[in-house]
Amino acid sequence: MESRAQRQEDSITRVKCVVDTCEFNDERNHCLASSIEIQPPNASDTEETDCATFRPKH
Repeated sequence: MESRAQRQEDSITRVKCVVDTCEFNDERNHCLASSIEIQPPNASDTEETDCATFRPKH
């Protein structure tokens, strides 16, 4: 699934993101996506969750 989020100037400071290979990471561990989507809906623990907003840096 491709992310529908857009990059924005202001970070989502309450969301910590340490994935430095994501286009939305501001290099200060904040997310610059306009919105985030966490999947799957039937996850039962943190091991099963995934940020569907992830977009690799080019």
